[in-house]
Amino acid sequence: MVIMAVDLGRARTGLAICDKGEMLSSPLTQINEYNRERLIEKIAQIAKEKSAELIVVGMPKNMDGSEGESAKNARLFAKELCDAAGIQTDLQDERGTTITAHQYLNATNTRGKKRKSVVDTLSATIILEDYLNRRKNGYNAGKE
Repeated sequence: MVIMAVDLGRARTGLAICDKGEMLSSPLTQINEYNRERLIEKIAQIAKEKSAELIVVGMPKNMDGSEGESAKNARLFAKELCDAAGIQTDLQDERGTTITAHQYLNATNTRGKKRKSVVDTLSATIILEDYLNRRKNGYNAGKE
């Protein structure tokens, strides 16, 4: 199944995608958009172009596992995206993904503008890899 992941941000949103066999997740693109409706439209269009069958939205839970305003926003965004795209959405805990992405970028000595341009797509890729690992271990979609 082709699955697309979304690392939702206030100004920049990263996208990643996996192959049909769910073996390889890859950074896709970054969308610079403040307007929520336009952002949803752009993501829905990309999902259709890439034949995505499922869209995973990163869920920014608090470190103790509770859900704050950002998590509530992600839940609502996933629902709105599902409605707009006509593609099922699911949520994936994204705690620590941005930290992991920065560690990868530090290890590759990626700095400055290049770093800013890839951190969100790298975070989306990590969200997708975590989701794929959960699926391989028997996770059922929709049970977040």
